[in-house]
Amino acid sequence: MSRPTLGLLWPLTAAVLVLTVSAPLLTRSDAVEPAPLYLTLGTGGDGGVYHTYGAALAEIVSSRSENVHITALTTAASVENNRLVADGTVDAAFTLADVAALAVAGEPPFEEPLPIAAIARLYDNHTHVVVRADSPYQDLADLAGSAVSVGAQGSGTEMMAERLLDLVGLGEARNRREGRGVHRVRLSIEASADALERGDIDAFFWSGGLPTRAVAELAERHPVRLLDLSEHVTALSEEHGAHFSELPVPADTYPGVPAVRTIGVPSLLVVNADMPYAHAEELTRLLFASRTGLAEVHPVALQLHPRAAISTLPVPLHPGSADYYREVKYAHDRPPVPAATP
Repeated sequence: MSRPTLGLLWPLTAAVLVLTVSAPLLTRSDAVEPAPLYLTLGTGGDGGVYHTYGAALAEIVSSRSENVHITALTTAASVENNRLVADGTVDAAFTLADVAALAVAGEPPFEEPLPIAAIARLYDNHTHVVVRADSPYQDLADLAGSAVSVGAQGSGTEMMAERLLDLVGLGEARNRREGRGVHRVRLSIEASADALERGDIDAFFWSGGLPTRAVAELAERHPVRLLDLSEHVTALSEEHGAHFSELPVPADTYPGVPAVRTIGVPSLLVVNADMPYAHAEELTRLLFASRTGLAEVHPVALQLHPRAAISTLPVPLHPGSADYYREVKYAHDRPPVPAATP
């Protein structure tokens, strides 16, 4: 697996991806301008929502202050992102909640517990299994013997694909033992879409927000549809924890694609648990300050709300982020100050 070259570990981070954060909590009129803070951010593959979200956050924050700069970094997404945050290669990253829970617990594919803390729950990902519209496939079990992209190596998509294939008897272990399964390739979202259009593969998995650009562009070029995955939500939750929900993909979310029900998984923004308190608090503030601009770039940002953002367990909130949410709640609940009597 290729890894980005980023340089130094926390707290001295690489200049290839920069988020310079001022400290707005200083209120004294004679306060000295604080030194810039440099943070790195891991997103996901080009054509996916993590990449779009991260690039938008970079542009918005950088344009609002001379002291703030973000450059989004392309990664394989969830599994890789948790490792990059844990070893200090990046300071913050996007991840599926179920993957981050495994990272915190030190369960496979992670070899030991990783020091991961959450900044916010962002939005719900929708699991896609995309096939050509004229294909015979109606459910996951029908994919036996077909060529399938299970997502980029080190991605949350890959983990979800393997879990679902295992549920329907097409897991890798049985495939090796009995010769029954699918012919796996591991491609990014854009490469998966191109391969399906060319006929090189029969289906591909993808976990992302609605809509995902690469899937939308594919649907405009070639008729496709999604497999309904709703019947697998209960079994997935029983085996892998209560991170999963049944969610709709409405008709014409993608051009000409009928409605289906699928599996939802929350997305988180995470950091190293050792990130300084003030940095985590400021990163949380910047995220919420950018919400309106983010929503103009992608509608999933409309799901960002303080009440939902704190629902990150079993991944703990970073103390700096937790205090940001307490302050927001206090400001919301605080009674109005009476007007002065003339």
